Amino acid sequence: MKKIVRFLTACLLGASFALPASAAVEGKDYIVMPVAVAPLQKDKIEVVEFFAYWCPHCADLEPALHQHAKTFASDTVLRTEHVVWDADRDMNLAKLSAAVNAANVSKAKVDHAIFQAMVKSRIKLNEEAALKTWLLEQKSFNGARIWAMYRTFGVQAAANNMAAWTREYGITSTPTVIVGGKYQVLQNGSHEHFFKTVDELVQKVREERRMAKPAAKAAVGAAKSTGVGLVKKAMQ
Repeated sequence: MKKIVRFLTACLLGASFALPASAAVEGKDYIVMPVAVAPLQKDKIEVVEFFAYWCPHCADLEPALHQHAKTFASDTVLRTEHVVWDADRDMNLAKLSAAVNAANVSKAKVDHAIFQAMVKSRIKLNEEAALKTWLLEQKSFNGARIWAMYRTFGVQAAANNMAAWTREYGITSTPTVIVGGKYQVLQNGSHEHFFKTVDELVQKVREERRMAKPAAKAAVGAAKSTGVGLVKKAMQ
């Protein structure tokens, strides 16, 4: 009898080791969007984050998300888009985000400073007078260049796109991360769990599209909004 018990125990242990790691669960770790949104870069898997500079949860997630994006394979890219719900509050901040993307500065450093100014110090950077004063006072990055970019037509066009994408994706909270235009990642645990879900959904999209096996490392380290292209075109 003891031999039988030992045999069954060994079988159960062997079976447990053979089971795959827990996979993302629909309804718990992610939801399927009602209507899928076509990617801007059709040959890439887009991980799109909608954020707001006034959002403390975004201030917490942003640095870790950008760091994790550096591990993406070459077929996967991160897009960050500022939400536009209230035009009086958000449109100028969307322009600021587009200006940061286009100004050839460290996005991580500048975004951190903006989050600190808005979330911690309560500086109203959505008001242009306050924004100009704050940018021109900065010493750790080229705030004057960001202010110059902020005033371009291309940045306004990029901000208008962010407003359109906020509506098209049906964004109702921040931060919101959507993979492949189809799967919204739910925040129900640690950053580690969140990013594990992101990676599993990226693989899910890759398999659904029957994409070729990608290179192991990302093609680029930093992620920028696609509004950059509009800004650069306007500057030419």
